[in-house]
Amino acid sequence: MNLPYFIAKRISKTENRSFSATINKIAVASIALGLALMIVSFLILSGFRKEVKDKIYTFSGHIQVTKYTLNNAMQEEPVSLNNPLYQNPEQYDYIDHVQVFSHKAGILKSDTEWFGVFMKGVSPNFDSVRFKRNLEKGEFIQFNQDSTATNSYSTDILISRKIANILEVDTGDAVRMYFVDPPTPRQRKLTVKGIYYTGLEEFDDQVIIGDIGLIQRLNNWPDTLVGGFEVYLNDTDDLAEAETMLQDELDYSLYVEKISDKYVQMFEWLELINNNVIIFLVLILFVACFNIVSILLILIMERTQMIGLLKAIGAKNRQIRRIFTYNGMRLIMRGMVLGNVIGIGFGVLQYYFKLVPLDPENYYMEFVPIQWDFTAILFVNALTFGTIGLVLSIPTAIILRIQPSRAIRFD
Repeated sequence: MNLPYFIAKRISKTENRSFSATINKIAVASIALGLALMIVSFLILSGFRKEVKDKIYTFSGHIQVTKYTLNNAMQEEPVSLNNPLYQNPEQYDYIDHVQVFSHKAGILKSDTEWFGVFMKGVSPNFDSVRFKRNLEKGEFIQFNQDSTATNSYSTDILISRKIANILEVDTGDAVRMYFVDPPTPRQRKLTVKGIYYTGLEEFDDQVIIGDIGLIQRLNNWPDTLVGGFEVYLNDTDDLAEAETMLQDELDYSLYVEKISDKYVQMFEWLELINNNVIIFLVLILFVACFNIVSILLILIMERTQMIGLLKAIGAKNRQIRRIFTYNGMRLIMRGMVLGNVIGIGFGVLQYYFKLVPLDPENYYMEFVPIQWDFTAILFVNALTFGTIGLVLSIPTAIILRIQPSRAIRFD
């Protein structure tokens, strides 16, 4: 028979009718609340990071390949489609998809307002499925599939919600775009096919999406020249490695850039948020450890006479310490079970019902995002159990100093 465990169970039953029962409930509640907050923090952090990164990736890919140039002019240097990255992307086993793009600056004009924008030209191989999550109204642009037409292009465009509000236009409305093309600006009549929203100022404030054929026509490029390539990887964890391999394998005149480098401020901001969560995690663990130490000290003080009696009949310090360690572990397990129920339960409710809204002007999204990361949940549980379990040895060390003769007379 495991005598310390047997005594610990008997003590726990009698404690339900004593003052320490209230203290035990406080300890369980503090552990549960701390663990629930940590789980929710990780779920929200993972969701927030994924949501922001996905918004960036849907617009720019994981890696961009452009013509290497020292020219700071707004006019892009074209890249030929006749290269293995575009013609045979399947030979790169780490690449999922490659699509073309080009940019051109201009001024968008409605009947009432003017607004400076960049048109991002895309082709039919643009991954509209990835982008669909950002499409708020209307539909994606319809490309001209008539291969016999010369320099044919679609006049459909997508604009952001913010630009639509400024220009006071909606889907189906016609606008004019004046392209910055020295010496004489040129204009085109375009139709608003859809309205998108990402919440990211870098895109919503200045980017519209149109047919790359229009930009090729304005730049006097043949259909074999584009502004660059957007590369999507199978696994974003291989981003740095993929950048290095592409740089080594492609022509020296091509510039390979990770999107995390292109938008370095946003990615550094996400890392800063991650650091804040780690600090938050440490503070919660400290409070939980402090509470469990206090509870065990109270339990030991209430059981001083019992400790003295056990020592008098020959019980060893190690056996007595195990009695209170078992009690402490019982409190931890109860708190962790309750904490998981609360934390995961909140995650489920927020994931499906989106109960907590956000201000998109400040947080880039309209509700608190949840990303299920069960590895993180297991890590938080293991860290909580291990850390609080280790500090149990601190209060039980006082048992070594209790003298049987004094403890039996303790009142």
